[in-house]
Amino acid sequence: MDVFFNQAFAGLSMASILLMVAVGLAIIYGSMGVINLAHGEFVMLGAYAAWAIQVFFGLNILVSIPFVFLGVGLVGWLIERGIVKRLYRRPLDTILATWGVGIVLQQLIRLGVGPDSLFVQRPALLDGNLVIGNVVMSNYRIFVIVFATAILIATWLLLTRTEFGMKLRAVIQNREISECYGIRAERVYSLTFAYGAGLAGIAGALITPLVSVTPTMGTYLVVDAFLVVIIGGVGSLIGTAVASGIVGESTALFSMLMNDTMGRIAVLVGIILLIRFRPQGLFPETIRR
Repeated sequence: MDVFFNQAFAGLSMASILLMVAVGLAIIYGSMGVINLAHGEFVMLGAYAAWAIQVFFGLNILVSIPFVFLGVGLVGWLIERGIVKRLYRRPLDTILATWGVGIVLQQLIRLGVGPDSLFVQRPALLDGNLVIGNVVMSNYRIFVIVFATAILIATWLLLTRTEFGMKLRAVIQNREISECYGIRAERVYSLTFAYGAGLAGIAGALITPLVSVTPTMGTYLVVDAFLVVIIGGVGSLIGTAVASGIVGESTALFSMLMNDTMGRIAVLVGIILLIRFRPQGLFPETIRR
């Protein structure tokens, strides 16, 4: 049982990282209908930004979070303004364009930093473990879980309790009518894309003490994030949170019972069966575009 609880805690911390990646993806896909295949590269940029801030400025991850959010969000905003905005309502073109953007970002990092794996130290403030019985919980992983929960709540408040969220919901329901009332849909879309990219950047920064930093690190996370969005229901924050927990915990527990490869296969089979019998997801969005 001690091994089970330790593995469950590790799965919960990884589910929290996945949640931050998937929330940004769910907002972009659910509100704009854009399948952003470069979302994983936003995660990667956040990780490299955290590494650069620590190496060149001596600042730990906690201090770098706002800078990473703003920096990666700015990159997302530039990509939306320069490329994505011209491809709305052309999903296939959007997929190809964002896939190409992702490749370009990866190659730029390879040329500028190199292909070797890099490592980031966890903050000294969060070093150590919380031990309850025989269950050992890393203080850093606890912080990640709490921070991801705070991000989820903040995003929900942004979308449901602010003027920007009201405008976004209006644009989702009917862009043309919204513009007749003076809402600048393009501005709403660009800020939404930037916010989703910024969240992915934060996730990349927070995962750096747990995994090595490489140009392709975001590819694996974005695949899981797409699965989370589909399972939870497109555009549903509650569904995204629940699905992140399911995928993260299932992967951790199946990996414990079998091995990493077989655990991954078991999770994917379960997801395929779920999609087969409930293609709309666990919490389908009721708004129609």
